[in-house]
Amino acid sequence: MALLQYPAKGIYMNYLAHAYLSFNNANILAGNMISDFVKGKKQYNYPLPVLNGIKLHREIDAFTDNHQATKKLKAFFAPQYRLYAGAFADVVYDYFLANDKNQFATTDALLNFCTNTYQMLDANIHQLPEPFLSMLPYMKQQNWLYNYQYDWGIQKSFNGVVKRSAYLTESEFAFDIFCTHKAAMQECYNDFFPFVKKFAENKVAQMFNH
Repeated sequence: MALLQYPAKGIYMNYLAHAYLSFNNANILAGNMISDFVKGKKQYNYPLPVLNGIKLHREIDAFTDNHQATKKLKAFFAPQYRLYAGAFADVVYDYFLANDKNQFATTDALLNFCTNTYQMLDANIHQLPEPFLSMLPYMKQQNWLYNYQYDWGIQKSFNGVVKRSAYLTESEFAFDIFCTHKAAMQECYNDFFPFVKKFAENKVAQMFNH
């Protein structure tokens, strides 16, 4: 896959969280996963159910960025990585979500969720833009969503942030920060995720009530 250059707030979405917060709705999932690849008025080229997913992704991002726990989490990375602190924070959230027994009681539950997510994306493949389509085979083959549960998976994801960035040259220090402050980052996740889940549930309920 050719490495593309993206700004700090771009491709580095927390894929597992956005998939999970689509609540097993295939159209919302498609929109939620492709949102960062759909710019400007192009969002209106998609049918309403997918457009709702695109909008949901952006509302989740805004909620996440403005939450105090996220600001605290980003502060661990900000001195070294500045605008890219949010990219690393997104990945960290996925690590703790993958290991959250309140959301996935077992690793089999996580694996089943990931498999189902890939199947829904494949079934909706005609809705997915080319940049996401070119990435999807790697996501499936390397099982990105499932491997967020492992430290080595986070290390690889951090490296992926660097490869797709315009300005970063290394992620080793970011991984050291993660390992050193994991307990404090866990607290950030605990203070954040129940609220973003409720926020997304309410947004999806509003979509279906209109």
